[in-house]
Order: sequence, then C-alpha cells, then structure tokens
Amino acid sequence: MTEEHASSGAFTLAVCAEMVFRSLPVTERLKRITELGFEAEIWDWTKHDIRALARSGATFSSMTGYITGTLADDEGADELIRTARLSIPVAKELGCPRLNLHGTGLDEQGLPVVKSDGVTGAMWLKARDTLNRIADLGEEEGVTFVLENLNEAVDHPKTPFAKAADTITLVSAIDRPSLKLNLDLYHAQIGEGNLIELCRHAHPFIGEIQVADVPGRTEPGTGEINYPAIARALNAMGYTGVIGLEAWPAADDELALSRFRQAFTL
Repeated sequence: MTEEHASSGAFTLAVCAEMVFRSLPVTERLKRITELGFEAEIWDWTKHDIRALARSGATFSSMTGYITGTLADDEGADELIRTARLSIPVAKELGCPRLNLHGTGLDEQGLPVVKSDGVTGAMWLKARDTLNRIADLGEEEGVTFVLENLNEAVDHPKTPFAKAADTITLVSAIDRPSLKLNLDLYHAQIGEGNLIELCRHAHPFIGEIQVADVPGRTEPGTGEINYPAIARALNAMGYTGVIGLEAWPAADDELALSRFRQAFTL
C-alpha cells in the first residue's frame, strides 16, 4: 500500500488505533497509521501513556471523552461531567478536536455499565439536561463532544439511547456547535438500516462518521454495506468531514486500510 495524504479528496480519513496493527505497541501503531496517510483515533485515554502518544507524530481525530458516568440519572450525570472535564486537558495535549460520548459507560466487553430495558420520559429529560451541561463545558473549553449511536442486537445490548434515531433526537434538541453526532454506520446498519437517508437526516448535526462492514465489524468491502454509494451520497450532501474506520481487519491490516481508502475515494 503506497503512502498517501489522509484526505481522500472529499473526506478526511481516520483509523482507530485500538483495532489495527495489534501486534505492535500503540505508539508504533500510530506511527504506521500516520505513515499510511491517516489520522488516528483512540478509546480510553487512561490506558495510554499520553506523552508517548503526543510524541508519536499522529494527528488525532477523536478519543473517548469521559471515563465513567451516564446521561440519565443525577449521580451518573455529575460523574460524566467530572470525567469529561478530566479528559479535556488530555485532548488538548494530543491536539484532538472531538471527544466521544455514549448513553452510558461501557465495560471491558463493551457492555453498558447501566443497563436499560427501556428509556422513560424522565430519562429523556435528564439526558437532555446532561448534554446541555456537556455543551456548556465544550463551549467553555473550546472542544466538541460527539454522541455516538451503538447497536443493541450484537455488541451493546441494553444500552440506553443506543439507536441513531435516539442520538439524533438528543443532539438536535440541544442544537449547539459544541455537541455533535458521531454517526456510526456499522451500528446503524444493525439497528436501523436505510443508511443514506439516515445520513441525510443527520447531516446538519454530524461531527464525525465511523464505519465498518456488516457482519463481522470488518473493513468496507467485506460485507453487505455499499460504502462507495454512501460516499457518493455524502459528497452530494456536502459532507466534507472525518470518516473514521472502527473495524477489525478481515485478514491483513494494510489491505483493510487500502479497502477503506478505496471505498471513500471518489
């Protein structure tokens, strides 16, 4: 795979360093991702040597923007704000512009810390209040928080506010520049489908798009999602932001990144 700039022309392409080149230390993964022309994303920053990451030469696109906490209860909301505040200096040290959030904290297996069999009206109202506080924090500190949709059927059962329809409802209700969507199309395909129309509906509020194919959460071109068609549709909508690969390579890491680039090069 030849080295190219991280831009595919229409979009900026990023790769999750937690999921590729896993035989290497994370700093070496970041260097390889950078050499291949991509920006980089990480998950839980508390598991990394931040100074080493900052020295890696990578351009960071996003990172998890909290440690613990939830959207929809008083104690969890206070904890979310507290740990989001702790995450901001790390993001600034890395030059990372987007801090990712979920409906609730996730454990080591990706399962929700606070499980939900349904979201009540009171939970919706509390989540809106919490996200307003998050937006205040983002404005105060000059960073953008992004709320990610997940899927319950395969990866994250009983996660509150999991669907893209939920995250779009919450973010559009806040409607502030410091809070955007991380629209994950892998999760959305499992939970909702109709991805191009979903992108069109979400477009005014998107801060980033993440991708992987279905089934298997592997790179574009290995499953059922027509990512080149989605790329063309996003371009027609005027989306020019980040597309992040959050996928397990089906076989070879560099081949996976090449397939990703090909899917989003117009």
